[in-house]
Amino acid sequence: MKQILIVALLALLLPANAQRAELRQNGTAKQLFVNGKPYLILGGELGNSSASCFEDIDRIFPQLRDLGLNTVLVPAYWDLLEPVEGKFDFSLTDRVLDKARENGLHVVFLWFGAWKNSMSCYAPEWFKRDWKRFPRAHTKEGKALEIASAFSENVYTADEKAFTTWLRHVAENDREHGTVLMIQIENEIGMLESARDYSPAANKEYKKWLADHPNERSNEVTISLGEERGEAAELYRDERFMASAYAKYVERLAHQARNIYNVPLYVNAAMNSRGRKPGEYPSAGPLAHLKDIWHKHAPTIDILAPDLYDSGFKGWVEQYALPDNPLFIPEIKLQDNDGVRAFYVFGEKSAIGFSPFSIEDYHSTRIPQAYSCLRELMPIITKHQGSGDIRGVLFDQQDKETIIVRDGIRLTCRHFFTLPWDSRATDGSTWPEGGGIIIRLAKDEYIVAGSGIVVTFENEAEQNDKTAVLGEDGFVSKGANNGGQMSAYPNGTSEKSKTNTATKSQSASRIGIAYCDQVRVTPDGQLQYVRRLNGDQDHQGRHARIGVDDFQILHVKLYEYK
Repeated sequence: MKQILIVALLALLLPANAQRAELRQNGTAKQLFVNGKPYLILGGELGNSSASCFEDIDRIFPQLRDLGLNTVLVPAYWDLLEPVEGKFDFSLTDRVLDKARENGLHVVFLWFGAWKNSMSCYAPEWFKRDWKRFPRAHTKEGKALEIASAFSENVYTADEKAFTTWLRHVAENDREHGTVLMIQIENEIGMLESARDYSPAANKEYKKWLADHPNERSNEVTISLGEERGEAAELYRDERFMASAYAKYVERLAHQARNIYNVPLYVNAAMNSRGRKPGEYPSAGPLAHLKDIWHKHAPTIDILAPDLYDSGFKGWVEQYALPDNPLFIPEIKLQDNDGVRAFYVFGEKSAIGFSPFSIEDYHSTRIPQAYSCLRELMPIITKHQGSGDIRGVLFDQQDKETIIVRDGIRLTCRHFFTLPWDSRATDGSTWPEGGGIIIRLAKDEYIVAGSGIVVTFENEAEQNDKTAVLGEDGFVSKGANNGGQMSAYPNGTSEKSKTNTATKSQSASRIGIAYCDQVRVTPDGQLQYVRRLNGDQDHQGRHARIGVDDFQILHVKLYEYK
C-alpha cells in the first residue's frame, strides 16, 4: 500500500506529457491529433546547415512565422551534440525549442545520426577517425565507403547512446509545452555505389539471410518492379537484404524512442527515379517497392515518407498514400507550385503534412497565401478527411481536367487557363499548376478552395449537351461553329436519337448555381461571408472559379430548374 501511495504521489508531482501528439483513425484516413484535435502540418524543412548556430536560428524562426507555417522541420546534428565522446551539448536543441515557442511554431526534429542521405557525414569526428571500432560499409570490389556499417554493434551503440540521450533531454524540455510533434529517425537512409554492404560482417549476415530465404537464391526473382534476371536480380536481392538490415537497425532506435517520448515516428526516403538501379540511388531505404520489408522489420515506425524532387508528383504520392501508410511529405522541392500541391494531397490523399525543403530561402507569396487559406480550412478538411466527401484536384498544362460524380451531379474541374481569357493561357508560357480541394457539405452545397481552378456543375441530362462557345462577356464567341453556335449533338448521331436526346434534355431538370460566395472559415469551422461572386465573377452563373494569382475559399449552393 505504501508503494502504491508513493507512485500515485509521484504521478501528481511529475509534469504531464502536454504533447499528446498521436495518430488516430478517422473513417478511411489516419490523422495527426495534437492536444486532442486533428492537425495538418503546414510545414517547411530547414536547409541542412540552417540550425547549426544561434544566429541563424534567431534570424530564421520569425521569418517562418511570417511565411504562415505552423510547423518547422529541424535537423538535430550528432556531430554538434556530442563533439567529444560522452560529453553532450544541448544548446542548439534548446534554442530551437525556445524560438519555436516564441513564434507559435511546432517542431518536427530530424535525427541526423549515423546516416544522412546515405553518408555518415553527421557522425562526430571521433567516430569518423576510429574506423576500426566503427567500421565502414564496403563495395563489392572492397572499396571502403564513408557509410557506417549497419552490421556493426559498435556503430549502433554509439548512435543509440547519442540519440536516446538527446531525446531524453527533448522530453524533459518539452513535456510541459508540447512543441515537438514527431521525430524522424536518420535521414534518407540507404546504400550508394553498391546495392549492399560487402564488409566482412555484412557478408556473414548475408549468408544467413540467404539460408533463411531460399527463394532469394534464384537468379530469377519476381519483385514489384517486374521480372528481373541475372545481374539485375542480384542487385534487387542485395537491396532487399540491406532493407531488412536497415529496418531492423531503425526499429531498435524507434523502440527506445517510443519509451522515452511517445510521439509519432517516421523515416524518409530518397526516390529511386530516373531509371537508376540499386546503388545508383540510396538503395534499401523506405522506398515504395520495399515497404513490406520496412513494415515487417520496423513496426514501431508509424510512417514511411517520400522526399520529392523529381517530376511525376501524383505518381510518387500514389505510392505512399496507402491504407497502411498515412501520407506525410517531409521534403519537396521548393517552388511556387507547392501551394496547390499541398491542397491536392490534403484533399485527395488525406495527407497529415506537407513541407517544402529549405523553406527559409523562400521569398515569394504563393506558399504563404496557400498556407493561410489551408490554416482557415483546417477544421473543415480534417472533419471530412476519410469520409468520401472531400477530393483534391491538381492541374498542369497536360493534365487539365478532373471529373467528380456524386449524387447524380457531375463536377467538371479544370485548370483556370482552359478559359482562354488570360493572355498567359495562350502566349506560349508554361502554366502554373492549378488545383484545390472540393468538399461536399450537402447534396446541393460545396466548398471549392484553391487557386487556378474552374468548376462547373451538371446533372446527368445535361452531360450530353453541346453548349455554345462563350467569351468572357458571356456572348457567343465570334467564329464558333454554325455561325457561332456549336452543334447540339455529337458527330454521327442519328436524327431519331437527336430528337430523343433533345426531348429528354428539354424535360429533365438542370443544375444552376443559386449563389457563389467567397468566405472565411472561423476556428470552429463556421463559414463567414466575405462577398457575393456573381455576374462576371461566376460567368453569369455558369461556374465557380478562382484565378491563378489568388487563393480563395468559395461556398457554392446549387439548385435545380426546368
